[in-house]
Amino acid sequence: MAFAKQRFWLTFGEDLCQRPIICQLARSFDLAFNIRNAQVTQSTGIVAIELEGEREVLKQAILWLEKEGVTVEPVELSTIEG
Repeated sequence: MAFAKQRFWLTFGEDLCQRPIICQLARSFDLAFNIRNAQVTQSTGIVAIELEGEREVLKQAILWLEKEGVTVEPVELSTIEG
C-alpha cells in the first residue's frame, strides 16, 4: 500500500453549497482530512483541504468529487500555510 498526502482547492457551485459533500467524502472513503481554509456562502464555496490515505483511495475520492460537480485543483503548500 502506498500512502499519499495532498492538498487541494475544492470549488463548489450554488447547487452543492447546501449538500454535506465533505461529510459524504469522509463516510465513503477511508481518508483522513484536514480543512486548511474555507469560505462558503449561499452561492459558492471554496475549501482548501488536505487529504491523506492510500494513493488509490485518494484517486477514487477525487474522481467522486469531480463526478459530484466539485472542481478539484491541487495547491501549492505556501498558498494555504499562512
